[in-house]
Amino acid sequence: MEIKRTFDLLDNMLENYRKSDNLAVKRNGIWEKFSAETFKEHADWFSYGLLELGFKKGQMIATVSNNRPEWNFVDMGMAQIGVVHVPIYPTVGEIEYEHILSHSEAKILIVNSEERYKIVSPVAKKIINIENIYSFDKVQGVDNYEVIIELGKKNQSKYETELIELKKSIHEDDLCSIIYTSGTTGLSKGVMLSHKNFMSNVLASKEVLAQGATIALSFLPLCHVLERMLNYLYMDCGVSIYYAESIDTIGDNLKEVKPDVFVTVPRVIERVFDKIYGKGKDLTGIKKAAFFGAVGLGLKHVPEKDYGFFYNLKLAFYNKLVFSKWREALGGNIKQIVSGGAALQPRLANIFWAGKIPLVEGYGLTETSPVISVNRLEKMNYKTGCVGRPISTSQVKIAEDGEILFKGPNLMLGYYKDSEKTAEVIDSEGWFHTGDIGILDQGFLKITDRKKEIFKLSTGKYVAPQVVENQFKESPFIEQLMVVGDNEKFCAAIICPSFEYLHDWAAIHQIHYRDNLDLIKNTKVIARIDEEIEKFNKTLDHSMTIKKFALTCQNWTTDSGELSPTLKLKRKFIKEKYRVKLDHIYGYTPDEGNVGNPAL
Repeated sequence: MEIKRTFDLLDNMLENYRKSDNLAVKRNGIWEKFSAETFKEHADWFSYGLLELGFKKGQMIATVSNNRPEWNFVDMGMAQIGVVHVPIYPTVGEIEYEHILSHSEAKILIVNSEERYKIVSPVAKKIINIENIYSFDKVQGVDNYEVIIELGKKNQSKYETELIELKKSIHEDDLCSIIYTSGTTGLSKGVMLSHKNFMSNVLASKEVLAQGATIALSFLPLCHVLERMLNYLYMDCGVSIYYAESIDTIGDNLKEVKPDVFVTVPRVIERVFDKIYGKGKDLTGIKKAAFFGAVGLGLKHVPEKDYGFFYNLKLAFYNKLVFSKWREALGGNIKQIVSGGAALQPRLANIFWAGKIPLVEGYGLTETSPVISVNRLEKMNYKTGCVGRPISTSQVKIAEDGEILFKGPNLMLGYYKDSEKTAEVIDSEGWFHTGDIGILDQGFLKITDRKKEIFKLSTGKYVAPQVVENQFKESPFIEQLMVVGDNEKFCAAIICPSFEYLHDWAAIHQIHYRDNLDLIKNTKVIARIDEEIEKFNKTLDHSMTIKKFALTCQNWTTDSGELSPTLKLKRKFIKEKYRVKLDHIYGYTPDEGNVGNPAL
């Protein structure tokens, strides 16, 4: 059948992919499974319930929820009657909640749990347009979403014909969802995405999905456009979707579910590698030698190259002895891992490929629903350090100033209630200005930086901070790093250390400290971080090297504000938070006591 609207996926599943576990979630220690029939029933009941509540096409419903089958029930239930879904990241702050709920004019809000209700309800109750708050979990004194489901069941016969007609009336160009981009500065913008935006991206992305994939583990938030589109893709291809319990249980869930595919962000891959690397360091004798032999070979491995018989023999040995355990830790069946949302360190892709764990990087934005390009699993369609070839529906060109421009059926309808900002990013010829700088290398797209993040030193030299940051994040001592230097004589950095690694290092070197603040002031620690800085500086153009740095005593998280929900650096926030450190680095204030050499 032809799939043009998101809810067409339901009929397609019923026709082609009737399974007992089209959707699954682990609750109270048990995997709860939902068939295509159950999925369709609940979506229809939710549609009937909304109609009984008086919802009309074009009205909005907001959700703040973790990944769960019920998210899909309400998503499809809304889509079938033309109600617009406004999914919100659970990690946004009070100001963003207020902005999104008010700006979107959502009529009701659905949250996932009592904990989330306590956080969001004080804000939501102040918003005039919010008529009621529902919860997926049972919360005392709060209407459960089952109230709408039961309302739909009772009124099914009343609305069955109307639902059929409503579905026919919904066009592929109609608004399906508004996704508010987190942004790194200011309040988020509402990206308007149509059914066609999503479904064109799904159909074009089918060529990229690993053949034979039957099970996916989902843990990136469904409110994130990438995970949402890929969930639609899985539905279209008959792939069972298992929702991880939480970010902390991914390791256990991988072993239980044994997925063929999952999608992640580079930070998760980095943490997986760091954890494996840490365990390798604890090995002894032959096992330790074999582990580091495999790591050394893997880090130099370039997937698209052929190294010849003897190299392949050596790699096969390490695959049997070392990398096989890595694959077991990921469930043993991985055919494909997709990384998106930020730049992936090429060395990580290299070592995973060496270990027969295909890790491909893609590129896109919320405004492009999201995929523009992605590396494929075939050697001829993969290039290290690039984000792949554009998908079949993507038109990509590079502007004179290096900015990546895009056209395609997955390009947003515009920013909600903001024609001015829409005109700023979509020019008169229909090209979307991504804000990213890149090149096309033999048909492969390579991202070099964000246009707005590139800055100029007072010497006139331009610096692309992401290039520098990605290099330094290869150090096990560095969790996060932000390069600064706009209009200054040299580049400097605010560094968030990897405290887990640093604590172990301090114990080995008998460094005693009261807390993290005391630790980062230690002269041995500062000297050791300085060694790392000098090591990576050697790989950079002189103008991009880090001349001075300051250490932070706290981790950077979405909750504390340094990272966006997609784990990107919120540069303006970080600059303001560490203004005292930055002022000292550039000589505007006296030493505050925890700025590392060579700052002094």
